[in-house]
Amino acid sequence: MSAVDETTPVEPESKARLRLWLRLLKASRHIEAELRERLRVEFGTTLPRFDVMAALHRSSAGLRMSGLSGVLKVSNGNVTGIVDRLVADGLVVREKVPGDRRAFVARLTSAGRAEFERQAAAHERWVDELLADVEPPRARRLSSLLDDVSRSSERMET
Repeated sequence: MSAVDETTPVEPESKARLRLWLRLLKASRHIEAELRERLRVEFGTTLPRFDVMAALHRSSAGLRMSGLSGVLKVSNGNVTGIVDRLVADGLVVREKVPGDRRAFVARLTSAGRAEFERQAAAHERWVDELLADVEPPRARRLSSLLDDVSRSSERMET
């Protein structure tokens, strides 16, 4: 006898995908909330500041504000306030763009780079701890599946 008899209704694929989305959202919100709290408690910082510093860390030459907001997928206004505070804290510098009086590039200072690396090491430990129940082969597989979802979503945007 089969595991599903002929009288058991088959769930539409859309329901399975909806359930997947809700579980991803719940897990993401839980992890993000925990990371926000740990950044606040341990470093006195915010997740948006961490994200800005991470983007600048990946681009040692620095980024224009429009490039930074594009990488982070937020408005220029959101990024500007964060960069202003990072500049005031000595973690970021603004450098004028030759030939464009209105534009500048934001770049981590050496102190900013050192602080980000300290925070990033803790962030990596926290994520590892929060996802410790997911065995590495399953984590790699899930990452691959989510890459497929991202590629599919990006194709739909164009």
